[in-house]
Amino acid sequence: MLRVGWTRQQLLVAFKLYCQLPFGKLHSRNPVIIKYAELIGRTPSALAMKLTNIASLDPVITATGRKGLKGASAADRSMWNEMESDWEQFALELQNATSDLDTPVEDPQEAELDYTGVDKIAQVKTRVGQDFFRKSVLSAYHDQCCITGLAVPKLLVASHIVPWRVDVANRLNPRNGLCLSMLHDKAFDAGMLTIAEDMTVCVSRKYAKKSDAFYDSALLAYDGQPMKMPEKFVPDSEFLAYHRESVFENECK
Repeated sequence: MLRVGWTRQQLLVAFKLYCQLPFGKLHSRNPVIIKYAELIGRTPSALAMKLTNIASLDPVITATGRKGLKGASAADRSMWNEMESDWEQFALELQNATSDLDTPVEDPQEAELDYTGVDKIAQVKTRVGQDFFRKSVLSAYHDQCCITGLAVPKLLVASHIVPWRVDVANRLNPRNGLCLSMLHDKAFDAGMLTIAEDMTVCVSRKYAKKSDAFYDSALLAYDGQPMKMPEKFVPDSEFLAYHRESVFENECK
């Protein structure tokens, strides 16, 4: 049988699924994979195999001994490098690749927005990027807060390590993200806690008060505890170092 190469759109769809599905769900029985396989004219087995081929390019995955398959093509490698070199542009391409495959569902709140005098294209790009970043970060942590283990998606935030306004190039890089509860996201942004070099939680004593039992139980109780590590997109050590040095409001050993 003649083997037909993957088109760029098909590859983009595969990469989007890789970014937004946990490694354990990259199989042909996954309803999401079945859906997109049909939409792009591939079998679920072929799409699942492509996803594991992509996984073989991920050093975080292979470092754990899960080597996936070894059939990554030159096109797979080229797209992996493309993704890592410009996350923002890549996220937009992923959205464009799937926009004509998905049935659009109008957001009632979006319908009420007034774009008068506003660059709508810029807003759409921002929303696309934020959605990609959130889904990629949360899937990497299996929808669990990396500090508390909270597993309620509505209460979770894809928190930037280096703030959005500081590093434009890494705004959408999942390695610049942590999955945190809403409370711990705010505390992280405010410099009340950080992640130490040994990947343990470091909580500032600056706001600790003897009479504040909630601060003790919700924040200080996690001081020194190891954070839950993601299965892919492990936080970049340089981003974490920036947060400790420029955002955190205390010393962290």
